[in-house]
Amino acid sequence: MGMAVAVYCGSRFGDVAAYAVAARALGRQIAERGDCVVYGGGHVGLMGAVADAALAAGGRVVGVIPQALMDREVGHSGLTELHVVQTMHERKQLMAERADAFVALPGGIGTLEEIYEVWSWQQLGYHDKPVALLNVAGYYDALLEFMRVSHERGFVSAPQYHALLVDDDPTRLLERLRTAAARATARDDYTKI
Repeated sequence: MGMAVAVYCGSRFGDVAAYAVAARALGRQIAERGDCVVYGGGHVGLMGAVADAALAAGGRVVGVIPQALMDREVGHSGLTELHVVQTMHERKQLMAERADAFVALPGGIGTLEEIYEVWSWQQLGYHDKPVALLNVAGYYDALLEFMRVSHERGFVSAPQYHALLVDDDPTRLLERLRTAAARATARDDYTKI
């Protein structure tokens, strides 16, 4: 069984076609590697693009969606697994538990909140799974500049600042995630001996 990659991204397509191109490429490549997509369960925007591309490539896709969004008919009906939960907190917890790595594509405040939460959990030692940004068309450039300033001003430690993997190429980013996830698993196995 391959790696499970949690993908956080927008429920909209944004203003640049490259976002959807990257979402489809990421979903397809996760599937082609024998890995699994874990995502928010929607069929709209970049979320739907990732899921549809992974499914079209024969991949496994696990969606986790709150009942309130399911009731608004934004749930994807063709997934390998669809978990309907009651709250956003349950959604995020189940996604985090099912994932071996986390990556954010372009998205809005929900995407930022989700990727920052798992990054902060990593800092606090709740997990050692890799966390990454797919910086499509420079979407995250301003955020990365802000994080550089936060690091320089002493609010983000050097190890945590450098722990965030950033790439603009889905293939390279997935390789980096796989390598980092394997290292984390090896550390976990070593500590259990």
